[in-house]
Amino acid sequence: MARKIIIDTDPGQDDAVALLLAMASPELEVLGITCVAGNVPLALTARNARIVCELAGRDDIPVFAGCDAPLQRRLVTAEHVHGRSGLDGITLPDPVMPLQDRHGVDFLIDTLRSEPAGTVTLVPIGPLTNIATAFRRAPDVVGRVKQVVMMGGAYFEVGNVTPSAEFNIFVDPEAAQVVFASGVDLVVLPLDLTHRALTSRAWVERMRVTGPVGRAVASWTDFFERYDQQKYGNAGAPLHDPCTIAWLLRPDLFDGRRINVEIETEGRFTTGMTVADWWGVTDRPANALFLRHVETEQLFDLIARRIASLDKAAAG
Repeated sequence: MARKIIIDTDPGQDDAVALLLAMASPELEVLGITCVAGNVPLALTARNARIVCELAGRDDIPVFAGCDAPLQRRLVTAEHVHGRSGLDGITLPDPVMPLQDRHGVDFLIDTLRSEPAGTVTLVPIGPLTNIATAFRRAPDVVGRVKQVVMMGGAYFEVGNVTPSAEFNIFVDPEAAQVVFASGVDLVVLPLDLTHRALTSRAWVERMRVTGPVGRAVASWTDFFERYDQQKYGNAGAPLHDPCTIAWLLRPDLFDGRRINVEIETEGRFTTGMTVADWWGVTDRPANALFLRHVETEQLFDLIARRIASLDKAAAG
């Protein structure tokens, strides 16, 4: 039986690849996609999610707009990384499929209440505003979540938006604090892991020849690689968000440990920091599986094969 998931996202090129990977994987049933403001404002993230669904031939998956701003703070976006549209690179047509009328948070709550308890996994790959709002508004749904598998945070790699904070957590640290303190079964894929998942030129060219979906992935990668190459001096760029979907499909490719992770919301220089007790120096109980290692070659082969399957299916 396929694992039921809801993807909460702010596309973003790497978010788009995560969506494609999920939609190409029969082991997963995507119940819906909820969008949040993050990499770009909400109107664009909701647009981009629908573009990706149509690219994959999956306009049957409902897309919902959620929260347009963090719980307490001014929205910080990342057009300098993802471009003005959030999906700069290849030019794709505007979506035809409608945005659902319901608010994304309402969809999260209603779905968690209507599906059998312990059967729905939440996969947030942007700021945690929608998830935290659902948990605050309807505390009864927390215990009904099977797992939260998220991309965010850092420890050894520290920050990518400030010296101490990763972008998804930094945008809404209060929301992250709610989720990390909720008691939900939490799996965290931080920068420590995703910065090992670097694209290669051979992989990009492999994607480019599979068909329209692969060409889009290659074009998006061409665009956002430039930022990470300039910033870190790497040959490729990390595919952060697809690591969450890959963990659902192949957890054996990943390694980490259960630790305590707290969210800094008041630091002068450290707001948004994920304070990860990797060495167990406090008596705070573990609240997250914090992953640090991934088998990179197998990860990229998995992504390439699954996305190529979308092009193969479209070609008949």
